[in-house]
Amino acid sequence: MKNFISVHDIGNIDAMVEKAMGYKADPLKDRTLGADMRVGLLFLNPSMRTRLSTQVAAANLGMEAIVFNIDKEGWKLEFEEGAIMSGNTVEHIKDAAPIMGAYFDILCIRTFPSLVNKQDDYSELFINQFIKYAGIPIVSLESATLHPLQSFTDIITIRETFRETRKPRIVLTWAPHIKPIPQCVGNSFAQWINAWGQADFVITHPEDYELDTAFTNGATIEYDQEKALEGADYIYVKNWSSYTDYGKVFCNDSSWMLTREHLENTNNARVMHCLPVRRNVELSDEILDSPSSIVNLQATNRVWAAQAVLAEIVHAIN
Repeated sequence: MKNFISVHDIGNIDAMVEKAMGYKADPLKDRTLGADMRVGLLFLNPSMRTRLSTQVAAANLGMEAIVFNIDKEGWKLEFEEGAIMSGNTVEHIKDAAPIMGAYFDILCIRTFPSLVNKQDDYSELFINQFIKYAGIPIVSLESATLHPLQSFTDIITIRETFRETRKPRIVLTWAPHIKPIPQCVGNSFAQWINAWGQADFVITHPEDYELDTAFTNGATIEYDQEKALEGADYIYVKNWSSYTDYGKVFCNDSSWMLTREHLENTNNARVMHCLPVRRNVELSDEILDSPSSIVNLQATNRVWAAQAVLAEIVHAIN
């Protein structure tokens, strides 16, 4: 594994799940694998679970992790080629990335979309410029369009909790929110579940909230949430703004917030969310505080997903 940007970098998903679960069973079994190696965690927007889980994963492999919150502690970066830097950007990625490449063995980056210009966001300019100029492996801790470590974690969590021999019915449902939210988690979850190919996969949302078909092809799209949830084994709750009318919010219907009533016709569905979650807006207390919720298990599994990915990259380097 040279970089970890999307599901296309991971190879055999089930084999990687087994690797992650092996680390969950014995976190320190490769405690010297990354000895004398340094991983940089670069944040262009805030994080809690992503940051802490990746730090723990690196430590479990014997690596030194250094965190740099560039949105608060560094100069504003310019990413456009040929830019005339007479505005509020101070340092060009061409100058910053090679230095980071010299300081670290692996660079993990968290970026965020503008939700203003779809073409710019979906070009993944920021993370691609790091790949181009850093000269070392790049791991996405979330990008403008995808959140691969979260989606890998989600499949780990489903594999860990589903014991039946049939395919699980997995429903990704849109939820209300107080502000426009990127499509990253929804895109990524759809991409990974489709690539995994071991689920009956449904995406439900109000009209005008279709995601990019590059990520959703293979899923059933259902605008009727109640119908979509029938027989569900897993319900993944997430908000996203419009992809077609980019970044816009046309609906904030509170009836889409998952409650106990929504679970009545499911197959005792387990409820997932990537966190953080706005309680009683996206998801009700009665769900989050119930045995149906596995959001804390998801968050815990972030460590093992990151550890499996970092270990694969270390093996490739060595």
